[in-house]
Amino acid sequence: MLIKRIMVQLPGGLQARYTALFVHKAFSFKSNILLAKDGKSANAKCIMKVMELAVKEGDEITLLTGGIDEHAAVRTLEEFLLTKHR
Repeated sequence: MLIKRIMVQLPGGLQARYTALFVHKAFSFKSNILLAKDGKSANAKCIMKVMELAVKEGDEITLLTGGIDEHAAVRTLEEFLLTKHR
């Protein structure tokens, strides 16, 4: 299992559009992926659970990945969360 702490750089955080893109990316991996913030966690492949975390720009989150493609998953999802999309 890989654990990565990330400060979210997405403008507005994981609002609906970015959450949908994030979950879509998470679904492309076989690994189990969890997103955690402020003591709460969510399956990164469940859009409603990720939305409930209310991740905002500048929030520190923890990304946990475990499985056959965990390294690729953490790299891809970290890059997404650190990119200032426009």
